[in-house]
Amino acid sequence: MIAGVVDIGTNSMRLLVVDGAQERHREVAVTGLGAGVDRTGHLDPARVAATLDVLQRYGATMDRLSVAKRRAVATSATRDAVNGADFVARAGRVLGVVPEVISGIEEAELSYVGATASFEDQPPTVVIDIGGGSTEFVLGNGTMASATSIDIGSVRLTDRSLPSRPAPAADVRSARAAVAEAFQASVPRGPFERVVGVAGSFTSLAAIALDLTEYERDRVHGSVLTADQIRGLIDRFSSMTISELEAIPSLDPNRAPVILAGAILAEGALAAIDVDKITVSEKDLLDGLALRVLSAQH
Repeated sequence: MIAGVVDIGTNSMRLLVVDGAQERHREVAVTGLGAGVDRTGHLDPARVAATLDVLQRYGATMDRLSVAKRRAVATSATRDAVNGADFVARAGRVLGVVPEVISGIEEAELSYVGATASFEDQPPTVVIDIGGGSTEFVLGNGTMASATSIDIGSVRLTDRSLPSRPAPAADVRSARAAVAEAFQASVPRGPFERVVGVAGSFTSLAAIALDLTEYERDRVHGSVLTADQIRGLIDRFSSMTISELEAIPSLDPNRAPVILAGAILAEGALAAIDVDKITVSEKDLLDGLALRVLSAQH
């Protein structure tokens, strides 16, 4: 069966089409849907329009690939926005399926399923998913045992604490303090043997740490990112303009405004669970969603 799944995130829109175990098509577009939601409580009309254009393209791609089963989920920004329900209805019309607005805990479980499915062994594992609007910590051992979703992500932290580029040292200190406070009492306490980071902040940081001349999914997947590397990237990013960040060859230019916040969140996440390195996975919520759709057909 050919299945298509869509993740409507706070920062990026993602499509995955699979034919059983075979991946047919994968695509991502950064639209910053949730920018400003933390301040205004509303999805910005221009961001909504840009997002709907992307989702219309995804709907057409699924038509072209003869997708038999479609499922879409929407996360933090859509959950929080006053006009989220109107956006969901409009998204449903262009996608051919009405997106489900899922909770942070549902996000966490799907991320855990996607991130761990490709590992042959299943030791106690923590999966950390840094999104645009929220961050999830998931502890499991083959299946999810516990999960926490915290309402702080790269878009939300940028809006709250990092309005300027280059970022003044005081703003960086404020952002770090906000992350430390948010994560302080809410993260898994182990025991665990593996730590996996998923989603755009971790994968972008890994690509930059690897000094790739363009983004290479296969090289990013399974790479190890250290706390020292993340701290170095924070120092580097905080001194750069948005234009300079956009010019980093392995970084999607549309992620440039939020990559500093993503790095600060990654640093804080590792500190919160007291580890100094993390394995980066290209498999995440989207892959977990595809597995759920496929398993529901058997």
